[in-house]
Amino acid sequence: MSGHSKWSKIKRKKASADAARGKVFTKIIREITVAARHGGGDPASNPRLRAAIDEAKSVNMPNENIERATKRGTGELEGQTLEEVTYEAYGPNGVAILIEVVTDNRNRTTGAIRYVLGRHNGSLGSQGSVAWQFHAQGIISIDAKKFEEDAIIAYALEGGATDVKTEVDEYVIVTSPDDFSKIKDILENNKIEIQRSELTKIPQSTVSVSEKDAHKVLKLFEALDELDDVQHVYANFDIPEAVMEKISAEAS
Repeated sequence: MSGHSKWSKIKRKKASADAARGKVFTKIIREITVAARHGGGDPASNPRLRAAIDEAKSVNMPNENIERATKRGTGELEGQTLEEVTYEAYGPNGVAILIEVVTDNRNRTTGAIRYVLGRHNGSLGSQGSVAWQFHAQGIISIDAKKFEEDAIIAYALEGGATDVKTEVDEYVIVTSPDDFSKIKDILENNKIEIQRSELTKIPQSTVSVSEKDAHKVLKLFEALDELDDVQHVYANFDIPEAVMEKISAEAS
């Protein structure tokens, strides 16, 4: 979980700036639309849609925007034709990268991804070269300073969580996608504040990255994430905590 989890901490520091540019809104609206198209417009029975709506609310997206995006996904409103595409790639030090996009022009998106990879010592891989290393999971983060570990573990197990990890200042509950919403409900019903939650892709194994290569990998990760059509970027890098804290401080 290292690569995605650690990148998320840095990304949160720049989220307000992204929101000001409207980039976050655009990506979340696309995610809501696609999630509703595939799983229906009811977040209670569509974990992917619920996760997208929760993310929308976390950046103060107006409810009418959420409702319009959902209705475009279910076909109640007309909208542009969007296609989901997954790209598999390699970065510096052999880091495996999975790039999920939602686009209305695959050729444009492919060209943009190739360009970014080329500039940052990366390359596209063949189909199936990377995807097998990642599996879908739900991640729920709780502030370790506010709640007792035993209580969090008990609630997580009640909901069928696969693991609970303590990572520096937070508890991280790992769930299957199917149990994601149920565990969130249990936590919220017991007044446990959730710092962040997401459906993500976790690598089965990681590649250790030195401080020198860490900057290269994170620059590539950020450049891919900045592309308008890119929804999610997952990677299997593992960077020492001390190095991540240094990089995170620089990003503040």
